[in-house]
Amino acid sequence: MPDDLVMTNPASFRDQTNWSSGYYELAIEVGSTDDAQIQTVLSALWSAADVQGCFGNSDREPQEQDPVPCTVASLSEHGHLRGQVRLPTGQLAVCGCLAIRGGDESSDWLDFYVPVGALEKAGIAYWNGRPFFRSADLDDWLAAIGTETFKRAPFSLGVIGFEVSGCTDASAMEGRLPAERDIGYLLPQGEVLHFGAANT
Repeated sequence: MPDDLVMTNPASFRDQTNWSSGYYELAIEVGSTDDAQIQTVLSALWSAADVQGCFGNSDREPQEQDPVPCTVASLSEHGHLRGQVRLPTGQLAVCGCLAIRGGDESSDWLDFYVPVGALEKAGIAYWNGRPFFRSADLDDWLAAIGTETFKRAPFSLGVIGFEVSGCTDASAMEGRLPAERDIGYLLPQGEVLHFGAANT
C-alpha cells in the first residue's frame, strides 16, 4: 500500500495517528475474575463486532504479521488485541480490546475500542460544542454490539463513551439507570439488557 494511502486510511495499522487521541469504547464489567468467563465474553464480543483479524502488534499491517488467537492468554501476552472493524458509516477502521484485571477484590473489565485518531480520519462527526468526543451513531452501534454480546455471554454492566472504563460499576448502579447520563449504559435487569443512551 503506498504511504500516502496509509496516511489517510483509518484502517491502517502502521499509521500511528490512527491509534492516537484516546479511545471511544464499549467497556464491559465481566462480573467475574475467572479467565474462562472473561474468555467467553471476549469471544462473544469479537464475534458481535465482526472484527476482521486478531493481531498483537499495531506497528505492522495485518498482512505483515501473523494473527494471534483471540484469547485471554494473547491479551496477557500482548496487552491489547487489535483488528479492523466496519464503522456505522461503512468505513473500515482499526480497533482493539484490552483487559483491566481487578484482582481478588473486584470484577474484571474488557474494553473494546476504536481510537479517536481513526474516527477522525473516518470523518465521524462528534464535536457539537462538547470538549470531549461523543457520537450518538457510535453509541447506538456499540450498544448493538454490547447487546449481541450479552445474548451469548451475560455480563454485569456496559458503559459507552470516551474512555469510560472504571467510571462506575454495577454495584454503584444498584440496578438503576441514572436520569441524567453523560455516557451510555448497558444495564442488565434480570435477563434483559437495557440501553440508557447519553442524554446530557
